[in-house]
Amino acid sequence: MGSVEHYRQLVRELLTEYSQVDFSNPQLETELIFDLQRDRYQVVHVGWSNKRRVYGCVLHLDIIDGKIWIQHDGTEGGIANELVDRGVPKHDIVLGFHSPFKRQFTEFAVG
Repeated sequence: MGSVEHYRQLVRELLTEYSQVDFSNPQLETELIFDLQRDRYQVVHVGWSNKRRVYGCVLHLDIIDGKIWIQHDGTEGGIANELVDRGVPKHDIVLGFHSPFKRQFTEFAVG
């Protein structure tokens, strides 16, 4: 298991990178939400697009009991793979968006 402080820093860096994607829409904002006391981290889109309200979570990660829980992943490539590429062992990543039953069939931790 990696250090929780290292995981906190890594998650903040990754989500900050995702928040800097330019959508060329000045009415759409990307918000970073970091709850450092409870180890909850999110990237959220807020604003307007084509006269329609936009509000949606792109990424939601938590750190629970020393593991990185991916609660929601709205990215194309998958943030789990990016965490692995940055040195996080698969046994320290939980795909929380899968049911507990389904997690046993992935390469990642079950929780």
